[in-house]
Amino acid sequence: MRKIILLAIAFVSLFESIAQKTKTSPPVATDNNDEVLIKNVKYRLVGPFRGGRSAAVAGSYANKTTFYFGGTGGGVWKTVDGGSNWINISDKYFGGSIGAVAVAPSDETVLYVGEGENTMRGNVSEGLGGMWRSDDGGRSWKNIGLKDARHILRIIIHPKNPDIVWVAAMGHLFGPNEERGIFKTTDGGKTWRKTLFVNNQTGCSDLVMEPGNPSVFYAGTWRLIRTPYSLESGGEGSGLWKSMDGGETWINISSKKGLPKNTWGNVGVAVAPSNTDKVYAIIENKDGGLFMSTDGGETWTLTSNDNNIRQRAWYYTK
Repeated sequence: MRKIILLAIAFVSLFESIAQKTKTSPPVATDNNDEVLIKNVKYRLVGPFRGGRSAAVAGSYANKTTFYFGGTGGGVWKTVDGGSNWINISDKYFGGSIGAVAVAPSDETVLYVGEGENTMRGNVSEGLGGMWRSDDGGRSWKNIGLKDARHILRIIIHPKNPDIVWVAAMGHLFGPNEERGIFKTTDGGKTWRKTLFVNNQTGCSDLVMEPGNPSVFYAGTWRLIRTPYSLESGGEGSGLWKSMDGGETWINISSKKGLPKNTWGNVGVAVAPSNTDKVYAIIENKDGGLFMSTDGGETWTLTSNDNNIRQRAWYYTK
């Protein structure tokens, strides 16, 4: 019996040994393809990026793949490949809070930038450098004044002369100051003239030129006082304006037929490129909303009073 048991044990051991030998072994790498692949990988930064929120964007009139944007914390950025790649072009020259960027229609190498965020939210970022100009597509910059404007909201460049520029400035948000309103230069920023000033608590919230006609402009003004814990939007000074002489003089058209009464807040304005008699204004007001004029601002019709387009006016009333 003992011999039979030993024989059975020996047989089982032999069977297990054979079974283990017939198991499939994992493949063993016989070449160095993985090492070659890793060695030739070129690493690049793919994000996340933090340029800050942006409401300042411009494009070249001559090159459809060249664009610029200004962030509230990241300065001015440029792409020459339609947005696939961006490079910062403002570092070492001026601060990171940008309110407006513009490219000269007649010369794509001439750029203007205005400092100071254009959305007047609670954690707004002001600019201390005013206006900047580049004559080489953003490779270098020079300061051209308006340093106390703090928040540059719009820059418009003459379609044929890059030295003629109009600027909309809000001024200080947390207190009164004089360097606010609409400014114009005819010498590329060497000198500036204030052509529209309402009061020391009211700045220019929007500025547009009639497409193709540098004689006709529309502007919105906004009386605004901000504190660290509150926003007082509206009051004496907020309104809608028109110029027929290239921004030299301005007419207040806020009382035209069809526009709302009582206190106005923020005002945004636009002109239809297809029909320059058609003007749109979005007005922060108890009876506000989107208004349309078909006769160059003489009469107006309310087209929408949807609250979604006039709440948080520092964002949507543009």
